[in-house]
Amino acid sequence: MNTYQHPSTYQDTHSKLIGYLLWIFGFTGAHRFYYGKPVTGTIWFFTFGLLGIGWLIDLFLIPSMDREADLRFTAGPIEYSVAWILLTFLGVFGVHRMYQGKWISGFLYLVTGGVFFLGVLFDFWTLNTQVSVVNTISNRAAGR
Repeated sequence: MNTYQHPSTYQDTHSKLIGYLLWIFGFTGAHRFYYGKPVTGTIWFFTFGLLGIGWLIDLFLIPSMDREADLRFTAGPIEYSVAWILLTFLGVFGVHRMYQGKWISGFLYLVTGGVFFLGVLFDFWTLNTQVSVVNTISNRAAGR
């Protein structure tokens, strides 16, 4: 996983628009999971955005969270925003896994309700890394 990219290779992996749309439901931590912050996303989920205070502060922190995510994760053929929308709204059906080319686990999610929803929770914690790995492999195969 790249932790630093030269400014000339900077790629926009995450969207501020998606971040703000998820922020609307921020008391659930959705925007924090999206930007690769699963620990604080979980805290927001169980405390309703730190009783709304952290949620309001995040309104101003989203641009910096977006920049950090853009530098931290690898761009490629799989779009992070698409994967997150699919996970958020269709996670129990495994569509986000199928989108990444993980057909077997996607089908398994489909027939088990996201492996009894525990798989969906796991994916909320790890989706950015999953997409980054798939993108890195695709980029290497394409010689980028």
